[in-house]
Amino acid sequence: MSEGESAAPGGHAHGPLWKLSVGAVGIVFGDIGTSPIYAFRETFAGHHRLTPDAFHVYGVLSLIFWSMMIIVTLKYVSIIMKADNKGEGGSFALLALINRSSGSDKRKWTTGIVLLGVFATSLFYGDSMITPAISVLSAVEGLTTVNASFQPFVIPGAIVILIGLFMIQSHGTAKVGLLFGPVMIVYFVVLAVLGAIHIADHPATIWNTLNPLRAAAFFAASPWGAFVAMGSVVLAVTGAEALYSDMGHFGRNPIRVSWMFFVMPALVINYMGQGSMLLAQTPAQALATVQNPFFYLASDAFRLPLVILATLATIIASQAVISGAFSVTQQAIQLGFIPRLHITHTSETAAGQIYIPAVNWALLVMVLLLVLNFQSSSNLAAAYGIAVTGAMAIDTLLIAVVLFSLWKWNKLLAGALVGVFATVDFLYFGANLLKVPVGGWFPLLIGLIAFTMLTTWARGRALMIVRMAEASLPIELFIKSAAASATRVPGTAVFLTSSTHGVPHALLHNLKHNKVLHERVFLLTVRVADVPYVKPERRAEQEDYGQGFYRVVLHYGFMEDIHVPEALAALKEVGEPCRMMDTSFFLARQTLIASSRPGMAIWREKLFAWMLRNAESAMLFFKLPTNRVVELGSQVEI
Repeated sequence: MSEGESAAPGGHAHGPLWKLSVGAVGIVFGDIGTSPIYAFRETFAGHHRLTPDAFHVYGVLSLIFWSMMIIVTLKYVSIIMKADNKGEGGSFALLALINRSSGSDKRKWTTGIVLLGVFATSLFYGDSMITPAISVLSAVEGLTTVNASFQPFVIPGAIVILIGLFMIQSHGTAKVGLLFGPVMIVYFVVLAVLGAIHIADHPATIWNTLNPLRAAAFFAASPWGAFVAMGSVVLAVTGAEALYSDMGHFGRNPIRVSWMFFVMPALVINYMGQGSMLLAQTPAQALATVQNPFFYLASDAFRLPLVILATLATIIASQAVISGAFSVTQQAIQLGFIPRLHITHTSETAAGQIYIPAVNWALLVMVLLLVLNFQSSSNLAAAYGIAVTGAMAIDTLLIAVVLFSLWKWNKLLAGALVGVFATVDFLYFGANLLKVPVGGWFPLLIGLIAFTMLTTWARGRALMIVRMAEASLPIELFIKSAAASATRVPGTAVFLTSSTHGVPHALLHNLKHNKVLHERVFLLTVRVADVPYVKPERRAEQEDYGQGFYRVVLHYGFMEDIHVPEALAALKEVGEPCRMMDTSFFLARQTLIASSRPGMAIWREKLFAWMLRNAESAMLFFKLPTNRVVELGSQVEI
């Protein structure tokens, strides 16, 4: 994205490269930027401890550096970010891109790919719960390095900050977002300065960090120890997937520039500084320092300001994850994997700034339970990582499809790249599986629950549409028979239906009970395309059946806000303009009856029925005027 480039459809950010790069530093890199607070510490003071001697420090630093190069720089920044769906990134955007690009001969991929993408999204929900908890808690724990007497205030302080963070979500983040970039720039500069100061104490750390032979020597001397250490080392690259997910907000180039020339150098220098500090100390001093090396980088006088700055950075990192949960949920709703939920737009100009109360409060409850249950960031680190590495491994499988089937890369080159990515990802995932008994079960449980609900909703909707279509009447036959003899009344009736064929149940019920038809009847279907945004000129397609009957299909992208009245008002060639005061909307509210018919297990049918009952009404979701809506009930057996 270059200077002067206009905004992309749907309200993507635009402007000078430097301005977008600063914004990207504030939003995109919060998660990976706060990793130095706990990642290096966990490899030496976590559940599987290493001795903080030169051999292990060099090996761990080399693993961290080359993980950043392979996973973040090569895999995400250089390759995966090229696989954008009309400028958007993330698992669902990648899924939609693959499905849209696959020809009929590639349909054998579809089911497996969709399930992989849905599971990656399910794991993200577990990650979005753990990230605020571990980030904020690890920063507040820095108070104990200022004064040990602050220990009793760590958990209460973290809880107060987290509650405040979730409570301000309904107000939007536009104004707070203006501070994100400058605060994070100051934070990364401080990381680099503190690291550089301590590198001067042990300059050999630089070469040994950049030398991949150090990582290889670590594995050669202690294969099991190095493998176990990867479970903590991976914490240094958590947040890498955010670079891809948030691409739609800033564009590919600003994120690349920010990472290559500012964020990554600051992170690497800080990790080197932590290692150098340990190596410059006696073994006894190193054992004490390694309990919280990040905060000990600062002298006593500057330690409290560092704690405050780190806390602000973790709040920003948590904000990015919470906003990401809102965005992913909106995409899942539009693509038919989650029931309709109430969505509030918190900005008049930025389409991506939304607030979903149900998601917000559910996340808050789970985050607080995590803090109260695990008690420390070190314990939370045991639960952290498995969701991230699982999602990264799935991204590798999806990008393999893109390289081989969509982009048609040279098979040797594509195979070599995928082989490297898969080896690294599955090593990290395997190392994190060791954490399952001590907390790793949590994100897996959340992922399993989310996966079950997402697939149950998608399958249930598909079955319900099929069952309703079985009893539908052809529209042409209906018009010839009922429409010709029914009494016509003034005005417009809009019947919402999920099918573009047949007569909606609500229309049949209305005619049966009220025995009238409006002068103009719209059979309206809303379709969400597998692109983020649909051009306004392609919003509506319509078909005139005669005698005042019209079939209207409205098309939206999966990142767009659906506003039916606005779309109807813009319709042409349907007679008089559609005025809301003369329009009535008829909705069918289905009551599901679980049955033994093949399609879904009884327990999943009951789960789907519960989700349907608790979904937001179509009236609110489609922005229909409340005083112009009529709901007609019907029963459907699935």
